[in-house]
Amino acid sequence: MKRARVLFIFIALAGLIAAVGAATSVVSATNPRDAAALVYVSGYDLNPEVFYPGESGTLTVHVTNAANTSVAISQPDLVDPDIDVLNQGAFTATTSLGPGATTDFTFVIRADGPDGTYLPLFTVSPNTWAASAIHAQIKLKVDSTDVRVSVSNKPDTFSLEKTDAVNVSIVNSRLGDISDVLIVASSAGSDISPSEEYVKSVPAGSSVKVPFGITPHRQSEVTFNVSFRNGDNVHTTSVVLPLNLEEDKTAVIPVINNVKIVSSAGFYTMTGEIGNAGISNARGMILSVNEPATPVGSYQNYLAGPLDANDLTKFTLTFTTNDLSAVPVQVTWKDEQGNTHASVTTLDLHTFAAGSPEKDSTAGQVFFSLLIAGGIAVLAAVVMYTKRNWIASKLKKQ
Repeated sequence: MKRARVLFIFIALAGLIAAVGAATSVVSATNPRDAAALVYVSGYDLNPEVFYPGESGTLTVHVTNAANTSVAISQPDLVDPDIDVLNQGAFTATTSLGPGATTDFTFVIRADGPDGTYLPLFTVSPNTWAASAIHAQIKLKVDSTDVRVSVSNKPDTFSLEKTDAVNVSIVNSRLGDISDVLIVASSAGSDISPSEEYVKSVPAGSSVKVPFGITPHRQSEVTFNVSFRNGDNVHTTSVVLPLNLEEDKTAVIPVINNVKIVSSAGFYTMTGEIGNAGISNARGMILSVNEPATPVGSYQNYLAGPLDANDLTKFTLTFTTNDLSAVPVQVTWKDEQGNTHASVTTLDLHTFAAGSPEKDSTAGQVFFSLLIAGGIAVLAAVVMYTKRNWIASKLKKQ
């Protein structure tokens, strides 16, 4: 019972507040002329906020009746020699405004004048005898300043198959905001990531930077096409980035030194050191031999792992070849962006080798044959010498 009483008091209080609010939103008028005098322009909206010269848009004017009785209004108009109303015949009907009500009049307009601030006059007439027309000045700005697009944070030169980052800068130095900015990148000889980006809005007097990654495959250029909205109007612009290609000055430079080679079991084992004389770091570095050498054995490939700039590590490769004077050693690695790179160094190893596996086998056979022949010769000499001494001693006894 107590809960029901509290609920009743709450509902009554809410109704009282609503009644007071309604009472304060309108003013009592004793006659139609006084009621018409209480109709006023309560606000307006422009789309776009700031017009380009010659650009179309909309002006919505809000008209409110502050009287406690209905007022009929008609013939809304917008007057300015530099503002052209494109829907002039849309307001032929009479509008009845109830107590405290607001109605909207939307004009489709075109700003025909040059840069500047315009004050077109809005007017609407009450359908009441001897009542004055309702007037309000609208502030409308026209600005021909365009949105600027540029490429910043770009390297002086690009390198083949290497990804470099750039920023596309959108600078809105206009007096109004822009929206729905779309940047689409294209190139006939490069990969761009991402291929497009969207920015919801760029406020007046501000800028945004949008990053893109560029990987050139040949000499080419990249075009960034930019579209945006000023109100409902779409505008476009673009910027072209030529890709000046040069050898990468920061690239990994593999250097092989301290090479040693031994032969055994029919193949060669090469050991040495691999260093990085470049500025960038290498990731996943792998060494192997190329034709005419053939990888065999336990170290057909050697994972040197990550190799930072100015660092070195040891490696081992096993292979066979018929020509030690030209052994191609291939080094592959990935850069920081995951791109794969490779270089080949041809080594002359014949001066480092004691002999080929085939030569070692032949030399062994020759040495063993000479050893046997020498032994037989020595044994024959001993036998002959012994036999000669025995015959000589027999002759002396006779």
